[in-house]
Amino acid sequence: MRTRRKPPYSAHRTLFLLFFLLLSTTVTSRPFVLVLSQDDLKDDPTSDDQSSTADWDEFGQSDARSEQDFDPGSWRPIFEPDESNSESELVLNPRLEEYYSAVRKLVAAVSDGGGNMAEVALEIESIAGTGNPHAQSLLGFLYSTGMARARDGAKAFMYHYFAADSGNTQSKLARAYTYSRQELYEKAVILYAELAEAAVNSFLISKDSPVIEPVRIHNGAEENKDALRKSKGEDDEDFLILEYQAQKGNAVAMYKMGIFYYFGLRGVRRDHAKALSWFSKAVDKGEPRAMELLGEIYARGAGVKRNYTEALEWLTLASQQQLYSAYNGMGYLYVKGYGVEQKNYTKAKEYFEKAADNQEAGGHYNLGVMHLKGIGVKKDVKLACKYFIVAANAGQPKAFYQLAKMFHTGIGLKKNLPMATSLYKLVAERGPWSSLSRWALESYLRGEIGKAFLLYSRMAELGYEVAQSNAAWILDKYGESSMCMGELGLCTDSERHERAHSLWWQASEQGNEHAALLIGDAYYYGRGTERDYDRAADAYMHAKSQLNAQAMFNLGYMHEHRQGLPLDLHLAKRYYDQALEIDPAAQLPVMLALASLWIRRNYADTFLVDFIDSLPSVYPKADELIKNVVMEEGNATILTLFVCLLTVLYLRERQRRQAAAAAPPPPLPNDNIVN
Repeated sequence: MRTRRKPPYSAHRTLFLLFFLLLSTTVTSRPFVLVLSQDDLKDDPTSDDQSSTADWDEFGQSDARSEQDFDPGSWRPIFEPDESNSESELVLNPRLEEYYSAVRKLVAAVSDGGGNMAEVALEIESIAGTGNPHAQSLLGFLYSTGMARARDGAKAFMYHYFAADSGNTQSKLARAYTYSRQELYEKAVILYAELAEAAVNSFLISKDSPVIEPVRIHNGAEENKDALRKSKGEDDEDFLILEYQAQKGNAVAMYKMGIFYYFGLRGVRRDHAKALSWFSKAVDKGEPRAMELLGEIYARGAGVKRNYTEALEWLTLASQQQLYSAYNGMGYLYVKGYGVEQKNYTKAKEYFEKAADNQEAGGHYNLGVMHLKGIGVKKDVKLACKYFIVAANAGQPKAFYQLAKMFHTGIGLKKNLPMATSLYKLVAERGPWSSLSRWALESYLRGEIGKAFLLYSRMAELGYEVAQSNAAWILDKYGESSMCMGELGLCTDSERHERAHSLWWQASEQGNEHAALLIGDAYYYGRGTERDYDRAADAYMHAKSQLNAQAMFNLGYMHEHRQGLPLDLHLAKRYYDQALEIDPAAQLPVMLALASLWIRRNYADTFLVDFIDSLPSVYPKADELIKNVVMEEGNATILTLFVCLLTVLYLRERQRRQAAAAAPPPPLPNDNIVN
């Protein structure tokens, strides 16, 4: 399923091969904006059990745990071995060593073309047979994708079921995603709730940052060069310039360097020691944001010994320079009584309000928690809900978690399991297991396409839309070079098309309008599947519901040509007009399409209509036509004259109609009689 060529919209482009204008399409899913109606709110939230939120210790703090504790069986020892070893947090027992040995062999097999893939799969199956949950999860992945095994969804689910029950986090994600696709929300919500809780706990107590960068490696049919350029880490030219500025004493540059190392942004590996060094240099220059981050570092104990007193000092200094987000950290310390003489809910509320009054999402979230639990204020679930909505729409993941629990339990909001499942999923996908995305991107940037595809495929199985889109694009873009492994070695063309089709479809289900468009293309042109105009129309309709301009154009074309949709020229025009309203870049193709409609209405049963109807059969040869026909000067002249002819016909007809409408009515018989 190649993305290089477009659906019917492109066929109109071949009418005027002198113009090569692509209708731009967005390739991202729509941002999640939470809007609740009055129907979602409980009429009497005070009727909720007052003890029902007693176990919601949203200001809680636990002992620090590593990513390995949150994500047992993580591939971190394979892709970040130095960091794991230096932290000395992963103690390998014989069963784990056996499992990681198999993972290494799997990665190596994919990287070198799958020469011994069958032997690796047998080894994984053997380890899974001993009851190793991580090997069971890996075997489920092989069955799910059809790597060295016949693709079998039932067996994949079975192995993930056993692995999840034995504690494998990624299999829990795979199970939860399967349940949600099947709309079994009673089961999905339980798993996603557990995973979301683990993710939120990792935000608070893990040495790893909750910040993730799900980079989309493509932009429609082309590689997303700008995003990839910004993800090259320490080799990126912009990073080197920033480093030079920081070394010359620029405080803002020092702060940004610390941010890159602290959060592991733009392909830079996390390094808390370097982050601390840069933040310390920045605060010497008076940079308040660096002061705030130092406060967070000491509060979390990230790379330093935890020291709440010093954390409060840095946060206070930052707040004194009107950095309002620092008030959230200060309020938290007063709620917990850390680094202060005793808990002080009044002062904590005051700090949270200062943050909220200055549009800080964390302030709204923390006020919501206080009102939800009645901490220092009168318990007010309805008001808490309003605070959480504001925080959630500002991108606060913990606010999504709170609202998910309210929808799940029916506390403050009417019980709504589908909504709870969606919100839990948003939070769960920010857990430590999202490191797969970073490793996949790093592999792609190094040119290790097979390794990148393997990692994106693993994430795709767990329900990550960006990974589904990236994996599908790699299959379409790189073909055999994607190192896609099938049942008997490298994937055949049919297996690649089928797998890409499946991945695009899953991405489209999660709101990726570009994916829905490609599914329509696949059915319209019969790429990797049988040609089916009805299914193509359904897919385009799905993309249209996401306000995709090209899908609207394609639906208009199908109505105009009676392909999978009834002949309806008025509806076709409406779709063409809507495409132009959504994307002004569609002006030229829409103009050509409207000219086609005009010709069809006014010159029916002529060679012009026959020519327009023949374009779909002409289009597959467009590339050759452009090279051998259009590029020749004489033919280009003829086509230009043809364009002028159509334009003159159109303008003359419009002028005739306007003149007819403006002409005075004919005189009545007696108008010329003189009395």
